[in-house]
Amino acid sequence: MVTMERDTETVHEAYAFVCLHCGHGWEEAYEIRHTTDLAGHRRADYFTRGVRVPSPLTRNDCPSCNLGPIRILRPGRVDAARTYLA
Repeated sequence: MVTMERDTETVHEAYAFVCLHCGHGWEEAYEIRHTTDLAGHRRADYFTRGVRVPSPLTRNDCPSCNLGPIRILRPGRVDAARTYLA
């Protein structure tokens, strides 16, 4: 099935994450492409390093321990904590 796109808007957002199970923290930047098809349906596709990924807002597992829950923080919080602890 081919879906024709009418309108695409790209925004960039970054998030910081921390696992409440193991304490692992990480940050990730995303390119988010908001698309409206010809029928008027809107969709958001997330990309990081050129690869399409699931929305970070729906992620519930840690890349370190594969558990969770995950807390989403404003960008810079994890990097700032690492600098402070170093």
